[in-house]
Amino acid sequence: MVEPVGNHYVVARPVYSENLFNEEHEKLHRYHKTFWDHLKLYFRCSPQRLKKIALRLLPVISWLPAYRFREWILSDLVSGINTGLVAVLQGLAFALLVNVPPGYGLYAAFFPVLVYFIFGTSRHISVGPFPVLSLMVGGVVVRLVPDDISGNGNSTNISAINDERVMVAASVTFLSGVFQVKMCQWGQGPFWMRTVMLCDYFYNIPCFFLLILQTLESIFSQITKTNIADLVTSLVVLLIVFVVKEMNDRYKAKLPAPIPIELLVTVLAALISYYVNFEEKFNVAVVGKLEEGFQVPVAPDVSILQKCVGDGFSIAIVGFAVAFSVAKVYSIKHDYPLDGNQELIAFGLGNIVGGSFKGFASSTALSRSGVQESTGGKTQIAGIISAVIVLIVILAIGFLLAPLQKSVLASLALGNLKGMLMQFKEIGTLWRKDKYDCVIWVVTFLAAVFLGLDIGLATAVAFQLLTVVFRSQIPSCTLLANVGRSNIYRNRKDYTDIYEPEGVKIFRCASPIFFANIEFFREKLITAVGFNPLRVLRKRNKALRKIRKMLKKGELQVTPKGLICLAGHTQESDEELDNNLIEELDQPTNMMDLPIHINWSADLPPGISVPRVDIHSIILDFSSVSFLDFSAMRVLQKTLKEFVRIDIDIYIAGAQEGFLEKLERSAFFDEEIKPSMFFLTIHDAVLHILLKKDVASSPKLKLAK
Repeated sequence: MVEPVGNHYVVARPVYSENLFNEEHEKLHRYHKTFWDHLKLYFRCSPQRLKKIALRLLPVISWLPAYRFREWILSDLVSGINTGLVAVLQGLAFALLVNVPPGYGLYAAFFPVLVYFIFGTSRHISVGPFPVLSLMVGGVVVRLVPDDISGNGNSTNISAINDERVMVAASVTFLSGVFQVKMCQWGQGPFWMRTVMLCDYFYNIPCFFLLILQTLESIFSQITKTNIADLVTSLVVLLIVFVVKEMNDRYKAKLPAPIPIELLVTVLAALISYYVNFEEKFNVAVVGKLEEGFQVPVAPDVSILQKCVGDGFSIAIVGFAVAFSVAKVYSIKHDYPLDGNQELIAFGLGNIVGGSFKGFASSTALSRSGVQESTGGKTQIAGIISAVIVLIVILAIGFLLAPLQKSVLASLALGNLKGMLMQFKEIGTLWRKDKYDCVIWVVTFLAAVFLGLDIGLATAVAFQLLTVVFRSQIPSCTLLANVGRSNIYRNRKDYTDIYEPEGVKIFRCASPIFFANIEFFREKLITAVGFNPLRVLRKRNKALRKIRKMLKKGELQVTPKGLICLAGHTQESDEELDNNLIEELDQPTNMMDLPIHINWSADLPPGISVPRVDIHSIILDFSSVSFLDFSAMRVLQKTLKEFVRIDIDIYIAGAQEGFLEKLERSAFFDEEIKPSMFFLTIHDAVLHILLKKDVASSPKLKLAK
């Protein structure tokens, strides 16, 4: 019974072991499905199941019929137009990072949006090119199709190189899409979602750093060919973009929408370039005429696919990482569910379709998604409208961008990487919050810089998994004590008002116990209690062996006060004793044939020494032990038996549901290790020990039994 008394509560109930609790409270029998049950359910076909599958694979048919046209269409229209204009500019700019003609960036900003509208589950992200992905694809493009070093820079040769590069970008994009779809088929969406956090938080910085290195290399290797007009234009655009983006970040709470600086700069730069005629006067590189219409879809080049498997996998992981992390932000903000597996399908199919039409890898960008959400976007209808804006540029008004300098697009691409550069400031904060994450950050950074983006990502993921294994192998193990004379038990080192029952040690392991950490658990337990039970057991059996020998020779006499030695001091060497059967020393002590019961805490005859044991009970807090594998079970059983054989009672408290049944099925219990050692809570075990030992002098806990 529970009785509230002010802000206290009083509990009156028996002291429960697991067995006593199960006897007093009837447990319901639940049927657990077998493998065949799951298999039948998986292949069962019914109208309801078909509807469920259709709704899961095609989320659009679940939300589109419920679209509030009158309430949302105006917001989606405004948002779509704004997002579409930004998508056009970013598509053109990020195409330069891929080292393909700018027009192909429009394909990357168009086709994935259509696919995501049908298959995606986020309502607010804007799908399309992302600078880090563009940089990764560009790295593959330059590696497989390097620049023309022969100096033959005629238009025919440049056109051939561009065609090859477009094919490489399209093929690696197609491959990354296949990998993303396969990730979902492997049923590992949750795993990739955990890997997402590594990629999104730790991987952008090295990509940006590599971009800086590549830019510096190009600057110093071609510094004599610098076009002053492009240099001045780039510096001015960068300055304006950085200043306005900083204002957007600082005053985002006051601004109704972010200032569309990319659009304003692009329009202004195109007008100035057109009327001043920069191309002829200063020989600057311009976007030029964009091809009207779409490219004929092509199949990926198999020879290219064989050379970029690792790159395709890296691009798939990073692309999903960025997109899912941004989508998760908006799903939490607007309170709607997000399906990680379905997102893999949506982005995978988007890259497959985009690659087939000679686009490059797509994801999302926080800046572009921020525009879509902050300007009132409610659903992916805004995405479709943004795709219509891109479509209009592709089919009709692309010629208006012809005089735009490529240096302006390059500056816009660098401006969008500002947020990644700012992550350098978080290293100190990350070190203070979590040193493991900070080390992962540094390793990821160094691996990506020195090993390349693809191998660097694999190294980073492997290192992260290694840290998980390392931390699980070295779990947190502590000794607990009663705090405040209540039913609360905490680390004895953290509090002053503690109570520790005499002769009782309470040991907690805050981790699953399995083959990799069971020896660490055993060592920590031995350290906590202050002695090795196996060593004590062997010493006692050696002592009993010597006592029997001395009694047989008449060197010991039994008296009411104990054993009295009648002979001089003699000591048999440990080496001679150890040469006998060692297995006998590990067996329980047997005093049945002795005329007296040996009290190991009392004085022993001269020449016989046994380590002193000052505790009589050990409580193992298993409330944080979620599972115990078979290998660890055998070692745990052996360890517990060693304690039981030196007359120490073992209790296990707070075990998870089904833990006891698993041990019974595994034949864990015998004459020495019994199910009665399991108790519901630590406090139940402590009260049981106090009652059993009849500790009259111990302070009474301020909690009703």
